[in-house]
Amino acid sequence: MNICVFLSAADLDERYTGPAREFAKLLGKGGHTLVWGGSDVGLMKVVADGVQEAGGRLAGVSVQFLAAKARPGVDEMVVAKDLAERKKLLLERADAVVIMVGGTGTLDEATEILELKKHGHTDKPVVLLNTAGFYDGLKEQFRRMDAEGFLPRPLTDLVFFAEEPVGALAYLEESRGIE
Repeated sequence: MNICVFLSAADLDERYTGPAREFAKLLGKGGHTLVWGGSDVGLMKVVADGVQEAGGRLAGVSVQFLAAKARPGVDEMVVAKDLAERKKLLLERADAVVIMVGGTGTLDEATEILELKKHGHTDKPVVLLNTAGFYDGLKEQFRRMDAEGFLPRPLTDLVFFAEEPVGALAYLEESRGIE
């Protein structure tokens, strides 16, 4: 499976890097391909390292203004002209999406895939990995949107909330019929 992971390129502390590394190893050991922003810095590097060390493939989609930070030695690297094209290329290559901890860029990517799902433009499974409760507030906001009628489809049709890496990958594999 080609699993797109939206996540931060920032250097973060162990409460975020530990679970990210765990997820990466599970992804690699499962024979999956990481589809990600292509950066060789911060949390993006941690995940790419873990996938590669565990035998998984790496497919990066960088962007022109960040090309100097692109990871060398990957299985595939594409350089998009801008962030909009990068998002489009990432989603085109993905069979499934995992949203890990991140800033405004990650939030932008997350809302894009959820908007596409909401309108029936994709049926790719989406997992929000709520490491260390990072997305508790967002999860509550999504539940409120659902409860108050802002979503035309049930929230559970749009996103699966996982608290642990093993649950995130298990959900994706089950949703794609992988034993």
